Amino acid sequence: MLARLSLIALATALLAAAPVAAKDKVKAADSDTLACAGVYGPESNEALVKETFGAENVVTGMVYGPEGIEMIATTVYPDDPERKMEFGWFDDENLTYLSYVELSPSQAAPGGVKLGMSVADVVALNGQPFIVGGFWWDYGGYANIESGTLAGEQEGGCYISIRFSPEEDYPADLDVTAIAGEVQVPSDEPLLAKLDTRVGVLSVGYAWPDALPQPEY
Repeated sequence: MLARLSLIALATALLAAAPVAAKDKVKAADSDTLACAGVYGPESNEALVKETFGAENVVTGMVYGPEGIEMIATTVYPDDPERKMEFGWFDDENLTYLSYVELSPSQAAPGGVKLGMSVADVVALNGQPFIVGGFWWDYGGYANIESGTLAGEQEGGCYISIRFSPEEDYPADLDVTAIAGEVQVPSDEPLLAKLDTRVGVLSVGYAWPDALPQPEY
């Protein structure tokens, strides 16, 4: 059965064109700025992930998305928070056609975005302001970037997904209504800086592949 479109959506890569040793291949694939190719390309699959990172570092199984949605995903370095990545598949029966990959702290998405960056950092990279979805609900915190270098399709055909998280420990008398719930928050909203809001989830991924039948909803 074909996988449902991921709600997290999006993926990337960095594999050299020339043959390299296995150790160097892994080093190139799980660090630095990624390109949308190779193991992070649209035709990636679980077998390629195992070949790239070593089968002993790869686990495929059930993961949970928003609202407790269950999905099949392939996790690389599951016990290492600094290197952990999660690959989702459009075809979850055959574990093929990359839907998204959640990046590790050691990686940067196309355009240079990394986990832990502030909203202001991402605005600077994008060259344009954008909107952030309100927080503290299942689909909150996602950046809606309609213009700038991070908007739309990136080189190689992937898209960047950025989810911000605010500092949870803030004064009880601070009014956070302007950024709470299903609201649209401008990236220059002062509360974002006041709550030290930073990139908490960073992923890259692809549109539904033409090679697969359209999913039924």
